[in-house]
Formats: sequence, structure tokens, C-alpha cells
Amino acid sequence: MRSIKRSQITGMNFHYLHYPLKYFLDAMVKYQVQQIELWGAAPHLYVEDLTISEISNIKREIDQRELKVVCFTPEQCMYPINLAAKEKNLRERSIAYFKKSIDTAVELETPMVLVTAGWGYRNESREEAWNRTKDSIEQLTSYAENKGIVLALEPLQKIESNLINTLPDLKEMLNSISSPFLKGMVDTIPLAVEGENLADYFEQLQDDFIHIHFIDGNPGGHLAWGDGSLPLEDYINTLVHYQYNGALTLEFTSSQYLLDPNKAFEASLKTLSPYFE
Repeated sequence: MRSIKRSQITGMNFHYLHYPLKYFLDAMVKYQVQQIELWGAAPHLYVEDLTISEISNIKREIDQRELKVVCFTPEQCMYPINLAAKEKNLRERSIAYFKKSIDTAVELETPMVLVTAGWGYRNESREEAWNRTKDSIEQLTSYAENKGIVLALEPLQKIESNLINTLPDLKEMLNSISSPFLKGMVDTIPLAVEGENLADYFEQLQDDFIHIHFIDGNPGGHLAWGDGSLPLEDYINTLVHYQYNGALTLEFTSSQYLLDPNKAFEASLKTLSPYFE
């Protein structure tokens, strides 16, 4: 059986929303996870609410547990953040928010910030909204370069965005900006919903493919492994074939996991364990 490294499994605090951040960090230690992706949202770490000093205190809590933050993912779907917003003040606020998030990544000593394209109104042309988000991402890429941070651009489902949903969409944006500080990533849920193949991301993006949200679904749902029907073994074979050594983030967003977040993590580890080296 082909295998991945257990150290690639990356915890994320999304489904620990109803527990303190320290509870999540302690759980990662309990499950012998070496690295985390930090979701930047209240009450855990919302950049609009915290000072640099408070963020540094969070970093100390992470360091005390010998965890490494591989990616900072500021909340950008539930909050009024939209890099493609038609309203000038909303788009400017969104750009400023991501700049604060990049600054936060520097404090967390993580190399990567996740970013999404936002969305345009459904009754306007895609080109109008595309040009706005391209301008926003260009500004953020320039800012990230000065800070030494790479932006990981994630395709979303069509119910979340009408701009970047597929590999061709992602390539279009990456090619139009063409910066070593803007790379592509994928979440297995939009991938499956669109009927795409994980191998195509490796083949077509090559060195510009840097991060994966690795979760089960039906095909949607952002579920714990074992609760969905996605082709896990096929994904594992692809990861091994392309010698992917990056993070595999377990991003569970379904509300069914909020009561007992540890249970979802345990179930996923059990399902994934046969594939560990």
C-alpha cells in the first residue's frame, strides 16, 4: 500500500470554534500532530481585534507546545470580506484586512497566508468582478513579497464564489499576476464537486502548487475522513506519485463536529492510519 507521512497531517481549529484556542492546541499535542493551520477568526485569532503583542502571546502558546504554523487562514467567507467587492469602501477594507493578516503571519512565523478571490454580483459580468479581484490580489502579492510571505490562492465552490472555482480559473489568475509570492492550492471538496482530478493540479501547476485542504465529502460537506465517499486511496496514490511532502490540512467545517471536535479528528486519524509510513 502506498503511504504518506503522518507528520503531513495538519490540524485546523475551524471545528474547535466553540472551545478556547488552548483547547485546540492541547488536542493537537494529544494527537501528536506536529503542525497546524491557524484559522483566523473570533474568538481564537481575529486580526481586527488583536494587537501585535496579543498575537505574540498566541505564538508563545504555540511554541510552548512545539507546534509549527504552516499556514494562516484569515476568515474570509463568513465575515464581510470580499476582494472583488464592487463597493469601494468594502474592497479597501478587505485589502487592509489581508495586509493585517500578512503581518500576523510574520508574527506567527508561518510562510503562507491563504487567500480567496471573493465574489462578484451574480447579475454583473464576470470580467468586471475579475478585474477588481485581480487588482486586489496584485496589491496583496506586492505587500506579501515585501514581508516574505507567500499567498496560497484557493478555488472555492460556485455557491461561495463566481470567480475562481476550477483549475483553469486558478491558472488564469496565477498567469495574469505571475509572481513567486502567489501560488495555487486546492481543497478536495471544490475539487470533487467540480469533478476535477488531483493529479491535474500537480501536472499543470507544478512548483506553483503548494498546499492542500484534505477532507472527505459527499462530494461536498468538509467531512471527517470516513464520513464521506471521496476516493481516499486514489488521492493517496496521487500524493505519493508526485512526491508531495507538504501539509494535508484537516479542515472540518460541518456543524456536526462542533459539539465534540476531538471525535472528528480521532475518526480521521483512524481512517488515514493505514496509509501512514
